[in-house]
Amino acid sequence: MSVRELLTNINREDQTVPLAIEKVLPQIEALVNIIVEKVNAGGRLFYIGAGTSGRLGILDASEIPPTYGMPHGKVIGIIAGGDGAIRKAVEHAEDNETQAWKDLEEHLINQNDVLIGIAASGRTPYVIGGVKSARANGIVTGSITCNANSEVSKQVEYPIEVVVGPEFVTGSTRMKAGTAQKLVLNMISTTTMIKLGRVKGNKMVDMLLTNNKLVDRGARMIMDELKISQAEAEKLLLEHGSVRKAIESTRHA
Repeated sequence: MSVRELLTNINREDQTVPLAIEKVLPQIEALVNIIVEKVNAGGRLFYIGAGTSGRLGILDASEIPPTYGMPHGKVIGIIAGGDGAIRKAVEHAEDNETQAWKDLEEHLINQNDVLIGIAASGRTPYVIGGVKSARANGIVTGSITCNANSEVSKQVEYPIEVVVGPEFVTGSTRMKAGTAQKLVLNMISTTTMIKLGRVKGNKMVDMLLTNNKLVDRGARMIMDELKISQAEAEKLLLEHGSVRKAIESTRHA
């Protein structure tokens, strides 16, 4: 194929992913409802996975504190092989069926929490072992896989199976499967944060002000809400540390 043909065909395959996700919205909804319930009651959300699946879980977890002002440690991503595996594959890490539970125990996972196992194939031993042990210990478990009737799905209460079909490059689950997992994780964490009250309208009012771009964005939110000048908005924002607190300070004044 020419470069254009390759790009066109990859793009055509990618377009099937949201349609596959649409078929499992009820399953995603059920999992989100229990996550909201548990986190509202003080619990945490854990992701476990190997390779691309593990990296996607860590990516989603790492973006929650800056985006929604949630404390670090409320959403936790764990990858087979440890943090070194984020950048470089660790041989056979995914084959260890007992390691995930050891990794989870380091975080004192308990019955207040929710665990989601992420595995494109649905047969990763690291993930299977983790969700089995968690469920045996009374912890709510869910999964995100891309094969029907997978072993991981059989081990959890809230399975999500996004069947995306064969990859453009056979077996390369970083492609459609990875895209599906990323989209589902976006949906789960974003909907959870909205239901927890971490968004006002469609604005990230609790985001952390970690760079100038976000300070500027926050100031514009305040300007829009309070109908004040940029200088006044920036002063309020920097004084109170978040868009929400800045706006609330004027309501209580």
